Amino acid sequence: MEASALDELWVYLSGNPLVSLLVTLLAFALAVRINRWLGGTPLMHAVTLSIALIITFLLLTGIDYATYFEGAQFIHFLLGPATVALAIPLYDHRERVRQLLVPLLAACCAGIVTAVASTLGLALLFGASPQTVLSLAPRSVTSPIAMGVAEQIGGIPSLAAGLVLITGSIGCALGPFIFRMLGVRDPVVQGFTMGLAAHGFGTAQAFAKLGAMAGAFSGLAMGLTGLVTAFLLPALVALFGL
Repeated sequence: MEASALDELWVYLSGNPLVSLLVTLLAFALAVRINRWLGGTPLMHAVTLSIALIITFLLLTGIDYATYFEGAQFIHFLLGPATVALAIPLYDHRERVRQLLVPLLAACCAGIVTAVASTLGLALLFGASPQTVLSLAPRSVTSPIAMGVAEQIGGIPSLAAGLVLITGSIGCALGPFIFRMLGVRDPVVQGFTMGLAAHGFGTAQAFAKLGAMAGAFSGLAMGLTGLVTAFLLPALVALFGL
């Protein structure tokens, strides 16, 4: 096949939304294999590896993000149903949730205040700009909520989304080590902690490594954290004078 014909074929394929969908699925499949080859280490989480692979592909091919997202939006749409589906395992453990509702709410509020206050304090200490500080503030909630909150308080939504991914990766890497160090074996505590500190990443890891109960409480923590943060964060930001 002539070079000109290949060029024409690539121009056609690169503008086809299905190519972006295929690249996303292949990147994740490859990332999962790489993660397993590395022993399943959370330091090389499949989602993080997928992002790196897709960014590399876009840079090498010159495809802009808007064109890529035309196809990737089909997967993006599934984020909503997948999040709602977390209610199914939670319903199976509803009696345990009812028994622990008060301590869970207290832990959620304490975790949010600690995460936001420490983040704002350290960012201001190191001289970060106000817009960067406001983008850092919602880093401990799931990406869609973090982006919405960041935009509301004057941060940069895209930067907030990136920081959320970094936070989730670090949470997945440090969580198991901290559990072993502190002797924490209760799946409820482990799961709720992972959802609170590492949102979607932590919830996926809880289901995969800690079991259904841990995954259910991790999903609960992720939802509660997002909900409470949306109400508490503007007040905390105002308290810091930003």
